[in-house]
Amino acid sequence: MNFDTPPNRIGTHSVKWDGMEDRYGVSPQDGLSMWVADMDFQAPPCVLERLRDLTDQGLFGYYDNNQPYLEAIQWWMQNRHGWSIEPDWVFTTTGVVNGAGMCLDVYTAPGDGIVLFTPVYHAFARIIEAAGRVVVECEMPEDNGRYQMDFAAWDAQMTGSETMLILCSPHNPGGAVWTHAELLGIADFAKRHNLVIVSDEIHQDLVFAGHKHIPFATVDSTVLDRTVILNAPSKTFNIAGLHNGNVIIPDPDLRARFAERIGGIYIASNTFGTAGTEAAYSPDGAEWVDALMEYLAGNKAVFDAAIADIPGLRSMPLQSTYLSWVDFAGTGMDRAEFTCRIEQEAKIAANHGPTFGKGGESWLRFNIGTQRSRIEEAGDRLRRAFADLQ
Repeated sequence: MNFDTPPNRIGTHSVKWDGMEDRYGVSPQDGLSMWVADMDFQAPPCVLERLRDLTDQGLFGYYDNNQPYLEAIQWWMQNRHGWSIEPDWVFTTTGVVNGAGMCLDVYTAPGDGIVLFTPVYHAFARIIEAAGRVVVECEMPEDNGRYQMDFAAWDAQMTGSETMLILCSPHNPGGAVWTHAELLGIADFAKRHNLVIVSDEIHQDLVFAGHKHIPFATVDSTVLDRTVILNAPSKTFNIAGLHNGNVIIPDPDLRARFAERIGGIYIASNTFGTAGTEAAYSPDGAEWVDALMEYLAGNKAVFDAAIADIPGLRSMPLQSTYLSWVDFAGTGMDRAEFTCRIEQEAKIAANHGPTFGKGGESWLRFNIGTQRSRIEEAGDRLRRAFADLQ
């Protein structure tokens, strides 16, 4: 697998590269894009070959027979995650955020409180507020470089108006792979407060050696009647632009409610998303992911070493994802100063921590899903930008 050759993404309508100057003031001509979560790697050959077959055919009419697609999802979940699912549990949306929005629409009402364990993926708060629901931020304390569950504090915070918990598992931006005990605690919390659990597991495949993702639906059978799983091949295989996500609902009552609503607005899969998913969720796709994770482990080591060289900076140890979460609190600088050094001196575009909610104030998120040479360059730029601390 060749992950070292950098593609030219400038002028390709890439949000990550063409959109960073408007958002961060960092020009793609001399800047490094390390923000939005897509990688600078081509999709696996098995996916590219399948999509080329479609374009070579040149006909893009209505698509029939989703059975191979559903079987591919079943195969992947069973072989990669030990979870046996049925085809009729799976609904296709245009992505995980769309799936989360559908769950808000189906299972909650305007004014309901929606629980988030923060800091967490920023799109959740955005869609909750846009849907007229109320974001309830349960801030996670940090211990030994890892976020922890503080159920006692969160129990006291609940008012009875909360109806849903959106969980990020594995966690974005902290990169934690939640343990079985932690997931059981979340299940008990949801039962105590009568919450529907929507578990975003989009990073399920991007787990480093020594850790194992546990699908939430396999943790406690007593909460299956309140559990919805969201996942997608988009982060794993770098195919977010194909807009394909899975909503997996084991419980028949929850499933019937979702089916009624999705049928009423007619959301259907697109040909390229369906074909890309089917090709990715395969033995060839699995081999590619294994090679990817080895490469990302090398990137992580290089980037963490650069951060460790700079007094006052620390990166949270990544157990999963390609998103490094870096704390600048130890520099003694306010957010405006360290952000200015990143964007104007180092010329790196990285996600601002406060967008992830409470607990993110002194942090930035860096995307390390790129070529090793760019990670090395980022490290050099950061060292120079904070040279006065060394």
